[in-house]
Amino acid sequence: MKNFRVLVACEESQAITKAFRKLGVEAYSCDLLPCSGGHPEYHIQGDALAEAYSGKYDLMMAHPPCTYLAVSGARWLHNKDGTPNLERYINQRKALEFVQKLMDAPIEHIAVENPVSVISTKIRPPEQIIHPYWFGDSASKRTCLWLKNLPLIEPTNMVNPGEYYEWIDKNGKKKRQAKWYMDALNTAKNADERRTLRSKTFQGMADAIAYQWTNFMLNKPQ
Repeated sequence: MKNFRVLVACEESQAITKAFRKLGVEAYSCDLLPCSGGHPEYHIQGDALAEAYSGKYDLMMAHPPCTYLAVSGARWLHNKDGTPNLERYINQRKALEFVQKLMDAPIEHIAVENPVSVISTKIRPPEQIIHPYWFGDSASKRTCLWLKNLPLIEPTNMVNPGEYYEWIDKNGKKKRQAKWYMDALNTAKNADERRTLRSKTFQGMADAIAYQWTNFMLNKPQ
């Protein structure tokens, strides 16, 4: 396949999109928000599902919002008195339905990316879990990939996984979090900035994904 088109769904940062573009691939980011990556000329501000079902793309990488999917948010499924948080349950169900629709899109090659989440138990386990330190960035961030007709991503430059902060919480439970993540959160001014920092795509990972899947698409049997 000499020419192919890529949709990077739910991406306003354009990190993956720009990595594909550097390789000469016709890639487009799509998000409800305007892009912050500096290239509105290849950003589609609108419904990612509409684009995914448009029939225009050969490969899609989707980054569905993790607010109601991440396992770290499971504690909010119940109120302080132990009763179910119905609003949270409803939002989680809607988030999972969105993910399933992305997975079912009529695109031959699909990757869905998320941190460790309920997608694994409610839909299916991921095909792969990767970290930034596989690709030259000294940082740990468990990144799950649910793949359709795409190869696993191979490490390109294994480095130190980075430092961690460790502490004991008010319940006496030992906690551990990557230093890059905690340092970034401490600089965030509001909830929107925290969400952006949590969803950060490291450059080494973006470059490896774009290069390896471009190589696959260009060399796969016709």
